[in-house]
Amino acid sequence: MKKLILKTIIYIFLILVALEITVRIFHLYTESPQRFIDKYGVEKMTPGNRGYAVTGNRNQDVAEFHINNAGFNSYRDYNPKKEKFEIALIGDSFIEGFHQDYYNSIGKKIENRLKGVEVYEYGYSGYDMANQLQLINAYQEDFELIDEVILYMNYKNDLKRAEYKPNTEQIAMFRSPLFQIRDHIKLLAYGSKIGILEPLKNLVTGKAFSNQKQGFKTNVIETKTPAEIMKRDQRYLDNFRNLVRLYGYDKSKTTLLLDSTKTSPTFLDYCNANGFKYIDFSTSFKKTTKATTLIYDWHWNDHGRELIAQVISEYIKNKNKNFVAFPIGNKH
Repeated sequence: MKKLILKTIIYIFLILVALEITVRIFHLYTESPQRFIDKYGVEKMTPGNRGYAVTGNRNQDVAEFHINNAGFNSYRDYNPKKEKFEIALIGDSFIEGFHQDYYNSIGKKIENRLKGVEVYEYGYSGYDMANQLQLINAYQEDFELIDEVILYMNYKNDLKRAEYKPNTEQIAMFRSPLFQIRDHIKLLAYGSKIGILEPLKNLVTGKAFSNQKQGFKTNVIETKTPAEIMKRDQRYLDNFRNLVRLYGYDKSKTTLLLDSTKTSPTFLDYCNANGFKYIDFSTSFKKTTKATTLIYDWHWNDHGRELIAQVISEYIKNKNKNFVAFPIGNKH
């Protein structure tokens, strides 16, 4: 009996070692840069991190990331100056761009279209409007030099709170020994990515947070009555007003990037009546015959990112007549 137990333990150990080697050889695991909260209260990633973000259990998407000096995924460092023209692109995981190689990001696509422009991408998974406006307020000196600010807004998720509070609990969880072990044992990282460890994760964290990740496709359809929708829209509008009051909002150079078909008409009417400009990319997405999102979640694919870069470039060109917009694929 003892020999059987010993052999079983040895076989299980050897199988786990073989699986660990397989996962490493085929790079089935995803890498995650360390996240932290800086002295200004801004959530960001540790500068200098490089690696590959992998999505899907069969490497459906492999993208290289590079965390720059500012703590965001970008091929360039940020150094705004008066004599240059800079665009800040701020948002959540759609702007963070871990589904696309960092050197082929939305910002780089915009730069390929607009001669002499530098695009600074402040993308961080989970950012909402509170994060974005607080970031601008925290880095006032830089943003006073930046010429245009584009805020990506997902209406469904981004206006749920009226003020910013750093997510210290989540950052602490990511830095916990359990998560550190997961990141070093690639088989665990792979198992976590494809959901095998979900029951254990839920037990440890006390909640099922995997389906809360923005952009993850689920079959759950949220239904609300007209009264509930009206109440929600009013709450979101009040939150937006309060965020603007707390952190400021320069209407002369700040523009929202949104899909009007997924945004409340009440909010759009408020923006139109009060001088909050927005870029609506829904028309561009409707016109194309190609898919704009990845197969396995709602994040934009390369074509979708090209369209986003196109509508932003055209907006900047129309607002600043000195620029010349280049067609897709034309480098300068």
